[in-house]
Amino acid sequence: MSVLSGLDVDMTNLHAGGTIAMMEAALEGLTRPDGTRPLLIAVTQLTSTSEERMKQDLLIDKPIDEVVMHYAENAKKAGLDGVVCSPLEAGKVHDRCGESFITVTPGVRFADGEIGDQKRVMTPEQAKLIGSDYIVVGRPITAAEDPVAAYERCVREFVD
Repeated sequence: MSVLSGLDVDMTNLHAGGTIAMMEAALEGLTRPDGTRPLLIAVTQLTSTSEERMKQDLLIDKPIDEVVMHYAENAKKAGLDGVVCSPLEAGKVHDRCGESFITVTPGVRFADGEIGDQKRVMTPEQAKLIGSDYIVVGRPITAAEDPVAAYERCVREFVD
């Protein structure tokens, strides 16, 4: 993290499953001597992870929503700025951790597009309405016939 603090980045992330102590250490390493630092957020559960896969592959038997909220609360306790979560959970994270606690939400897809390997998805407009602060839109833009038009559509749907 101390190496990342010297780079020209605005935000970096780590996995919330690494424990509160790990997140606190990461925050300390990311903070520059003058007290400034990039935003630090923690990934809760991937949007491609279903509750079934979480139970079978990760041996986590709690409901996915409960796990995401617990990880978000741990990130808040550790002093992080926010979390990466599905857009389905963004509003709940704000309710639990406060409106200023950032939500970055991948799993954003167009209503008329493919969802691919994603399990917990919303459109850009839905993500904004439910409380996403930042959205991550990959393949719907990068794999589009006209990526610039897809990007512009995404911005319109999220901002308007």
